[in-house]
Amino acid sequence: MSSPGSSTTVWMSWSSSSPLSCSSLSSSSSTNGGKVLVWYTEASHWINMKHVLETLVDRGHAVTVLMPSASLYMDKDSKFQYETFNVSILLKLSKIMKLNMDFVFKCLDGVVKSGPTMKSLKEKQFDVLLADPVFFGSELVSDILGIPLIYSLRFSHIKILERQCGQLPAPPSFVPAFTTRLTDKMDFLERVWNFVFYLGNDLAFNGVWREVDKYYSEVRGTPTSACEMVGQTDIWLIRNYWDFDFPHPILPNFKYVGGIHCRPANPLPEDIEEFVQSSGEHGVVVFSLGSFITNLTREKGNVIASALAQIPQKVVWGYKGEKPETLGVNTRLYKWIPQNDLLGNKNLKQITKTQGKEEHTISMTYVFHNII
Repeated sequence: MSSPGSSTTVWMSWSSSSPLSCSSLSSSSSTNGGKVLVWYTEASHWINMKHVLETLVDRGHAVTVLMPSASLYMDKDSKFQYETFNVSILLKLSKIMKLNMDFVFKCLDGVVKSGPTMKSLKEKQFDVLLADPVFFGSELVSDILGIPLIYSLRFSHIKILERQCGQLPAPPSFVPAFTTRLTDKMDFLERVWNFVFYLGNDLAFNGVWREVDKYYSEVRGTPTSACEMVGQTDIWLIRNYWDFDFPHPILPNFKYVGGIHCRPANPLPEDIEEFVQSSGEHGVVVFSLGSFITNLTREKGNVIASALAQIPQKVVWGYKGEKPETLGVNTRLYKWIPQNDLLGNKNLKQITKTQGKEEHTISMTYVFHNII
C-alpha cells in the first residue's frame, strides 16, 4: 500500500474476481478497457470529475455519464457516451441551487424508476460506477446493477458520509470539524465546542437520512439504511493531499489523490492574452463568484466593480450579468474564463473565488503550474 501522501498511483483493489483489476485502471495503457458508469453531478464537482474521466478514456476505458435532462453545467464532451434520463418536473435555477431532496429524488426517479433507463444500464454490463456523492443515489444504482462503487470527493459536509457511513475515525479531541476554524491544537473548551458541533450537525442530518432511507426501502422492497449502503463503497478517492489536512486516522480504502485534476496550461485566447500582457509589472487578478452565482443586483455589481477599479492590477472578472456602470478601465468581463490556463500564467498575482471546496483545487493547480 502506498503512503497516505502518495497520489501518483491509485490502486483500485477489491475482490480478485472483480472485472476491473488494479492494473486496468492505474496502468498507463489498457488493451482491454473497462466500462465505467458515472453518476451525474454539477458545477465544480463535474469539472473535477471530468478530468478523471478524460484520463480513463485516454487509457482505453469506455465512459458513460448519466445525465439529467435538466442539467445546467454538464456540457457534453465528445470523448464520453451519455445516458440521458428525464426529470419529471420543470427545474428552475433556484431549485437546483438549493440542491434540495426533492430534486435528488426526482432525478433518482428518472433512473431507478425508469424501465428503459435501467434496462439500458443493465444491458451495457458496466464494470464499475464512479460518483461524486454530492447527490445521493449512486450507491442504490450500484447495488441494483451489482457493480463496485468508487467515490471521488473533496469531503462531504463536516465529513458526515466519511465518518458515519465510511467509518472513518474523527476523534473530536484532535480532529477539528470544517468551518469551526479550530486546529488540531485545542484546549478543553475548544474540544467541547468541536464535539458539540459534530453532534449538532449529525443530529440535524438525521432528517435527511430518514428521507433517503424511506426512498431506498421503497425501491428495494426491504428496510434499507442508506448510510449502510454508502458505507459499502469500495474506494473513496479524496481530492486532496494528506499534507493539506490536519493529522487524523485513515482507512485502507481511503486514497488521497490531490492534484488529480491538474493539467498543463494551454495558450490563452487571443483577447485574454493581450489583456494579460498589458498588465505590466502590476500583473493580473482573476475574480469569480463561482458557477452558481451568475447575476448580482445592480447595486452589488457596481460596488464590486468600483472596488476593483481602484487596484493597479488588470482584472479578469468571470461574470454573466449586466455590465456594471462603475466598471473600471482595468477590468474586463468574461462569461467564461480559462482558470487552469490563467493559473499557469506568470502575470497572475491573485485569484479571488467564493470560499468552499474549490479553493483546494485552485491552490493545488497553482502549485502544479508554478512550483512543481
